[in-house]
Amino acid sequence: MFRYIVRRLLQMVLTFFGATFVVFALMFANQDDPLQALAGERPITESQRIALTERYHLDEPFLTQYWYYMKGLLTGDFGTSLTGRKIADTLETAWPITLKLATMAIVIAAIIAISAGVYSAIKRGGIFDNTTLIVTLVLLSMPIVVIAPLAQLLFGIQLGWFPPTASAKATFYQLLLPAIVLATSVLATQLRVTRTSVAENLRADYVRTARAKGLSSRRVTSVHVLRNSLIPVITLIGVDLGNLMSGAIVTEGVFNIPGVGYNLAKGIRTEDGPLVVGFVSALVIVFLVVNLIVDLLYAALDPRIRYE
Repeated sequence: MFRYIVRRLLQMVLTFFGATFVVFALMFANQDDPLQALAGERPITESQRIALTERYHLDEPFLTQYWYYMKGLLTGDFGTSLTGRKIADTLETAWPITLKLATMAIVIAAIIAISAGVYSAIKRGGIFDNTTLIVTLVLLSMPIVVIAPLAQLLFGIQLGWFPPTASAKATFYQLLLPAIVLATSVLATQLRVTRTSVAENLRADYVRTARAKGLSSRRVTSVHVLRNSLIPVITLIGVDLGNLMSGAIVTEGVFNIPGVGYNLAKGIRTEDGPLVVGFVSALVIVFLVVNLIVDLLYAALDPRIRYE
């Protein structure tokens, strides 16, 4: 196990450097005039432009800029945005609300997907099974950029069931509608994977043996089938964290939630390279750590899996 963790940590380091390099290169190639984009229509004096260019090394070659960024990042300094605010301070403010939103979305999606997926597999071919397949097909065909404004208009504005926007100190109720919207981006896939996995395990030999020993159907399903069926689902949930973070850019923008996605979208619009790369670097770290935890959970769910 120790050797496996060390090997994975080395892979994570390489992945982190590769991801930050690609993002930094994309921002460097996309930059037109970030200082003017930040100022909008207001003019920038030549002295201001020279001072800001020197401060952010905008006149330096790409590799030199990347070296300055990584040098600061490895010492725990995410840098300073073009607005002059420390990126670490912005992350500290935005991260808790995005973490809360993503956690709510993961829990909502997992509860609905696992419950409906198991029941659909047990009642395969029935009305509930066919209905869930149609609903998941509709969800897969509708991107979150369509679902989010529709949900805000229908449930937030017209019906008034939920607040149409949320603040940085939003309550559970204020984040419930955005969390449900965000959960729809991963719900359909998780439900279908759960249904398929449970249906396959219900036909396995060990299930017939357990039933032959006199175990009840509920115990066979909850203890034996569900535990084996959750392995691919947990893998998917770990991968879905990245989808939730990318979906949060749209969701937080629509519901005006000042989280990571909202600030990331704002940084892209204003060509604030340091802010975008800093936020993406933090997201890459979270994504890598979560995937490592998911891999380690395999051994807990399936005793046959051992990392040597």
